[in-house]
Amino acid sequence: MTSLDSLALHAPALIAALHLEAREATWLRAVGLVEGCSVTVLRKAPWSGPLHVRVADHTELAIDRALALHVEVTPITGARP
Repeated sequence: MTSLDSLALHAPALIAALHLEAREATWLRAVGLVEGCSVTVLRKAPWSGPLHVRVADHTELAIDRALALHVEVTPITGARP
């Protein structure tokens, strides 16, 4: 499994699954992190800080790295970062 927190910067991926409690998964889906959606990590804060991500080429948000550990992604091979 590749998790969102381990994704390389600017490498596009598709969200495969959210392995979280219902409340956390519901919040992530509400802000656009849904299965099948594209996601790109733009920045990673130092010392296990939050990730700055772009969802579906328009929404940008910060996500706690502890949550990102439970977001399974599938890297899009052959895509330009």
